[in-house]
Amino acid sequence: MGDKVRWPKEMRSNPNRRNPDHWQEPPKPPSPKRTVNVISGGKEINGVTYTAANKVSKVTITHGKRVRHVLEEESITFDDADVDGVLTPHNDALVISLLVHDTNMKRVLIDPGSSVNTILLRVLNEMQAEDKLVPKAHTLSRFDNSSIVTKGEVAFTTFAEQVVKDTKFHVTEMEMTYNMILGRPWIHEMDAVPSTLHQVIKFTSPWGVRQIRGDQQTSRSNNSIANSSTKNEEK
Repeated sequence: MGDKVRWPKEMRSNPNRRNPDHWQEPPKPPSPKRTVNVISGGKEINGVTYTAANKVSKVTITHGKRVRHVLEEESITFDDADVDGVLTPHNDALVISLLVHDTNMKRVLIDPGSSVNTILLRVLNEMQAEDKLVPKAHTLSRFDNSSIVTKGEVAFTTFAEQVVKDTKFHVTEMEMTYNMILGRPWIHEMDAVPSTLHQVIKFTSPWGVRQIRGDQQTSRSNNSIANSSTKNEEK
């Protein structure tokens, strides 16, 4: 008889090193108690003629292996499918709706040019969350070198397609057609890539790449309100 052949033992991964998030369903966000909106504007669209979306170049952003509990290989891509339903050509900002705390927040501006997240004092009152305001004032500089002193800070939880983040906002009292501005702090914390051209923001999650579509009609109505206000000031 020859030498006996011994089959190797079954290899199993260390259960202590498994990411349980990959085997669980995404958590369900809480039901909103209210919706915060603002007035809607006119139908004029800056004199631009809109046609069906043309073909666009494909942009691929690949995230490699991360320390966070996300998939080892994820790709965020923008292609022709992302502009389905988008009126082009356009210069519209990316405006979304988002569940913030217990409120369905409309007219949320995604602004990579902003170094802070801001929320209006009026909106804080409509959310019935005045008690969460921390009176810690800051001076924020605008692009025209003017400045504004904030009323304080507030921390809210944002729920974006099952991705939950605790987010700090600077509370301001000013005239603005948006209820809230999400700047680079939130965008980077979300590992998000916004595209105004495609009117969508995409981000990684333990369950794959998620996205939130922009509301182009709301963005255009906000533009109309802003243009109307500028014309009235010039009179």
